[in-house]
Amino acid sequence: MTRGTDGGARRRALLAVGGAAAARLGLAGAAALAARPAGAPWRRTNYAGRPVTLLGGPALAAAATLSAGAGAPGGLKAAVALVGGVSGLVGGYDDLVGARPEQARDKGLAGHLRALRAGRVSAGAVKVAGIGAVAAAAAVLTRRERSLLDGVLTTGLVAGTANLVNLLDLRPGRAGKAGALAAAATLAGPAGSLVAGPLGATLAVLPADLGERVMLGDSGANALGALLGLRLAALPGRAARTGLLAGIVALTLVSEKVSFTRVIEATPGLRELDRLGRRRA
Repeated sequence: MTRGTDGGARRRALLAVGGAAAARLGLAGAAALAARPAGAPWRRTNYAGRPVTLLGGPALAAAATLSAGAGAPGGLKAAVALVGGVSGLVGGYDDLVGARPEQARDKGLAGHLRALRAGRVSAGAVKVAGIGAVAAAAAVLTRRERSLLDGVLTTGLVAGTANLVNLLDLRPGRAGKAGALAAAATLAGPAGSLVAGPLGATLAVLPADLGERVMLGDSGANALGALLGLRLAALPGRAARTGLLAGIVALTLVSEKVSFTRVIEATPGLRELDRLGRRRA
């Protein structure tokens, strides 16, 4: 192992520890707020009928964004702050406003389109527009040789991955496990340090998520996904980025018709990974 490689690994480890520490601090604040009247809008009942708080999402979003910014190369720092911060904010808006009874049917792409046709702007549509806008801004901030195709790929990867991770947040720990695996798989390379902090932050939040004390919600899942998308957009091969975006788009379209939960439960390996660490329903 060269000295440079050893130093890079040590830096990533420190970033992961820093991300984890920030997330634990955020969870402590979330727990204190959840017990107060101000935490009431963030309370939910999960799929198993257990009470949880969505405040784990903002805790993860803040920790992941701050630690990603600390680790990102200079040319990516502004984009990290933008996509992580705004995705967490508009995701939090959707968590709160989207829970109102009048928005109960405005779920998924089809639900947002129905609301627009009816003359209403759903909270989800606001979130989609916000994430799309910052994804496009990130493409401008990180443009490669002023290529339009690279800009489209960056925009699609940031926005698409943010949405895909959110689609997985239907069972405890599912989005966190997927996010952690994606971050771990992309740690190598010059931009790998961008996801070291988010990896640590996600792993720190995962026990509370699996224990059904918190949910990531749109705030946490969208912010984590957007940061992962920015890392994917920094991959050197255009063909690889194009393939990844095609896969993300395909999964997103399939999700409108097919239940991810049903597929996971029917697939050996995925089923066991999904259940790993979870409480019994």
